[in-house]
Amino acid sequence: MSTKHNKTNPSPNRSRGLLALTLVAASFPAAQAQTTSAAQPAAGADTPANTVVVTGTRSLNRRSLDTESPVDVISSKDLLSTGSGELATVLSRLLPSMNFARPTGADASDAVRPAQLRGLSPDQTLVLVNGKRRHTSAVVNVNGTLGRGSAPVDLNAIPLAAIDHIEVLRDGAAAQYGSDAIAGVVNIILKRGADGGDVEAMYGVYDKGDGDQTTVRGSTGFKLGDKGWARVSVEAANRLATNRAGVDPRPAAGPRQGFVNQRYGDPDSKPKTLFLNSQYSINDNIDWYAFANYGERKTSAAATYRTVTAASAVRQLYPEGFLPLQDSKSTDSSLVTGLRGELAGWRWDASLNYGRNRFNLDIDNTANYALGNASPTSFYAGKLTSTQELANLDVARDIPVSWMAGPLTVALGAEARYESYEIGAGEPNSYFGSGSQGFSGFRPENAGKNSRNNQSLYLNLEGDILKDLSGSLAVRHERYSDFGNTTSGKGSLRYAFTPQFALRGTVSNGFRAPSLAQEYYTITTTNFLVVNGVNTPIETGTFPVNSVAAGALGAQALKPERARNLSIGAQWQPIRNWTTTVDLYRIDIDDRIVFSSNLQLANAPALNTALRNQGIFVGAARYFTNAVDTRTKGVDVVSTYRLPLQQGARADFTLAYNHNDNEVRKVAANPAILAANNLTLVDRQSINRLTVGSPKDKLTLSGDYTRGVWSGRANLTRYGKFTVPQNDPALDQNYDPQWVLDVSASVRVASNWRVTLGIDNLTNRYPAQVTSAGNLNVNGTQPYSIWAPNGFNGRFLYAKAGYSW
Repeated sequence: MSTKHNKTNPSPNRSRGLLALTLVAASFPAAQAQTTSAAQPAAGADTPANTVVVTGTRSLNRRSLDTESPVDVISSKDLLSTGSGELATVLSRLLPSMNFARPTGADASDAVRPAQLRGLSPDQTLVLVNGKRRHTSAVVNVNGTLGRGSAPVDLNAIPLAAIDHIEVLRDGAAAQYGSDAIAGVVNIILKRGADGGDVEAMYGVYDKGDGDQTTVRGSTGFKLGDKGWARVSVEAANRLATNRAGVDPRPAAGPRQGFVNQRYGDPDSKPKTLFLNSQYSINDNIDWYAFANYGERKTSAAATYRTVTAASAVRQLYPEGFLPLQDSKSTDSSLVTGLRGELAGWRWDASLNYGRNRFNLDIDNTANYALGNASPTSFYAGKLTSTQELANLDVARDIPVSWMAGPLTVALGAEARYESYEIGAGEPNSYFGSGSQGFSGFRPENAGKNSRNNQSLYLNLEGDILKDLSGSLAVRHERYSDFGNTTSGKGSLRYAFTPQFALRGTVSNGFRAPSLAQEYYTITTTNFLVVNGVNTPIETGTFPVNSVAAGALGAQALKPERARNLSIGAQWQPIRNWTTTVDLYRIDIDDRIVFSSNLQLANAPALNTALRNQGIFVGAARYFTNAVDTRTKGVDVVSTYRLPLQQGARADFTLAYNHNDNEVRKVAANPAILAANNLTLVDRQSINRLTVGSPKDKLTLSGDYTRGVWSGRANLTRYGKFTVPQNDPALDQNYDPQWVLDVSASVRVASNWRVTLGIDNLTNRYPAQVTSAGNLNVNGTQPYSIWAPNGFNGRFLYAKAGYSW
């Protein structure tokens, strides 16, 4: 069902696309396809197989090709190889196991978009910066998007300008890092050192002529006396909105019937971020280090258009209807500082870690119907704040063991963490009566601050047991103030049958603690639900599980998710410049936390009355629950090859593939109070979103060509089939695989300058349009699915100019 978007008539936008394509094509020199006489070209020090990694290991010299668990290494050059400036978007194009959809019309999820690894929940992937835990976003994804119910780390708050490389551990690692590391670990390594720097400016625009993007980024370092250094990275962007909405055919639109009234696409976004990374040698044995960031991202996202008929109460304010705008500011700040050194043969690292995300929301171009034509048109809706404070001590030592082929690395650690989550109320007019349209503000009864703490101890052993056999063991015990104790363990082995071929495997158990956002997030706002084929606004309450309202609906206290990971893989390097890995995995998760279905109370008078007796007047309700056990099975394949060509040219090829199957093995019994009122806590749609909502597989084929000052790159991605499920099986929509081609070409000028031209989605592929059955496309005004893994913006053309020293 993948379709190619065609324009019926030539236009300036088409001409611009053809011109840019011509420039890219012209910038490639004639490729020299013949190989040089060298039969075994050396794989340079910059190849992933020769990269020393720090993720998933405490050893000082573990290469990515020698690890017991699969680790992908993504360089800064790779991250800057596309036209996107969003980290999550770039990772989804480079990693087949990463999925990043582009929700729209989903409240705060438009501004803070989640990404998922291996088809699991976004908050089941742990994110580190320089090996230290990154704080999570305050935003909870509560609407019908990928990652519904999660509150993960905002990857897009980390600028590409600050990143040296990224290590992605594709394996469970709760025994090594603690909660959240079920699907894997993303470790972002910042640029370091005083030498060198770079600046870059980028401009791009979509083929439709909208979504203009301007980005300026830079990084430079300087010395701190003769014993230290500091590196500063800055990035700012202005990304204008896109719109792929359809014409509004509804008579209710009045004078706007036949016009495009909805905005459906990427929001306006203006991020700006500063990162600092530094180190100073106090003496020969002790170094002080610190890294910090401050960033803001202002976003303007559109809610659902209110027709003139629906807005009759404020017709003097909006005689043609109106489109509410959710104008938010997400602010991230963090500071990690510590000392590390060596004492009596032990390497040690003691650090303090602070991180906070604050999300402020204003609703503009809107009204409160309860206030009539006297209503304000802008409202402050409130704020969300998520904070993390952490103290950590690691020690490690390499101990010679007579019967082992190498030293035994012994690592011990202790950690204490404090977390808090706070909701701040909006202004009274934002929640009075029906509240501000587009998003009803947080009420005083929603507001409050909740916190918890946990402490952990951990042990890690690893080394070369025999010349060809390496292994590791890890165990971690944690105590949480809100739900008690948990212990995780992991064992890994790798055996090299020959210098060219090895097998590896891991087995582990892990956990993910329910986030404070999942325990305490609460809001009453207007949601649009399709009722009898009509997109109907319904006051919907989201209740914390410990509230009286949730208890009346059968809620129980949340408990941690429990995971069991099993993987086995093969590594093959037949020649020095060709490497292939294949890894099979299985992840079982019990008591998985999901966001309940929208419990519509119109046909449940007893429950409706029970809530009204508490002063709660809603038409639907929902809460978080440990409702399902799932199993995820899959395979990752990565193969890289470097081909030397004449005159010093070379070509690098990568094939990467992920296949993923998710199944729900058990669904918790429906609470008796809901069953008695013909309501289902976790409905068919909620279950099937976990199993078929993301692509079953993804294949990427990429090639890089370099010759002298010229270079070019092509990346072809096949996104596998997926399904957008509904509670009525007849309304399920299946999406066929989609191929997307990205190309770019660069030239170095005067050794320090580089100019790049590129096109993402060269062939202008769009997903199939949403079916009109059941009015799922809202009368054609919302024509594409927000679950589409490549979005629905179409072809993107861009140019970059950079200077490095």
